[in-house]
Amino acid sequence: MNYHIALLLLFGGLGAIYFVFILFFELRKKRFLHDVEALPFSEQYEAILKRIPHYQKLSSTDQHQIQRTILRFIYTKEFIGVYMEVTEEMKLVIAFYASLLLVHKGPHSCYDNLKTIIIYPHPVITKEVKSYGGIYSKEQFILAGQSSNDTVVITWHQAKSEAYHMRHTNVMIHEFAHEIDFMDGEIDGVPPIEKSKYDGWVHTLNKEFNALSKISNKNRNWGKYKLLGSYAATNEAEFFAVVTERFFESPLSLKNHFPELYDEFMDFYQIDTVKIFG
Repeated sequence: MNYHIALLLLFGGLGAIYFVFILFFELRKKRFLHDVEALPFSEQYEAILKRIPHYQKLSSTDQHQIQRTILRFIYTKEFIGVYMEVTEEMKLVIAFYASLLLVHKGPHSCYDNLKTIIIYPHPVITKEVKSYGGIYSKEQFILAGQSSNDTVVITWHQAKSEAYHMRHTNVMIHEFAHEIDFMDGEIDGVPPIEKSKYDGWVHTLNKEFNALSKISNKNRNWGKYKLLGSYAATNEAEFFAVVTERFFESPLSLKNHFPELYDEFMDFYQIDTVKIFG
């Protein structure tokens, strides 16, 4: 047999095997997700959700939708406890806030790239090397949460205290906002949005981010920017995550002080949080 023909047949065979392999796992995944969709939502889960103010204020339609997304989230992500056992409450509360951000983004939106949720009992002290004018120093930071595309880190002590009371801050909303930001391949404060809306989004967020950065550097005359705080001035990605927190946690304040920002976030998340949670 001609060498080139044999080589072609070999690679053709390997390609066919690879295609069958991929098809098998895709069909298996579809069957698994179909089985998850058919699972009942337990009374234990329902009782926990009823303690969460955000859940209480959702319509019955949204409550049903979010229940299905929660189950999909719980059964497709790995939860790992560090120095602690992961409980059903932890999984449910984290899954709820992840799902809340996507409740109007489509029935099958569930952070496909995300694989692992790591849960610590308390904030973690981490070290980071910083450069100031070419002088490097090692500094300590208290880490309450972290996101890195396929992994989210949550500290349960803070998450639990924020889950059952609406405040300005919510570590779960913050970290899952980063995951949404990364859905287009970059964590830059611009989530996956329609091309026609890109310029308006960038203009509005950059305007407020630059204004906040100037005030944060001077650390005076905060005015309405006190609502966002200095951490939002870290970079555009943190600005997006912090504004997402305010959009869901204190929407009326955000709308009153930053109506353009509010409108952009309402259009992106497809939910009027003032009407529902305000």
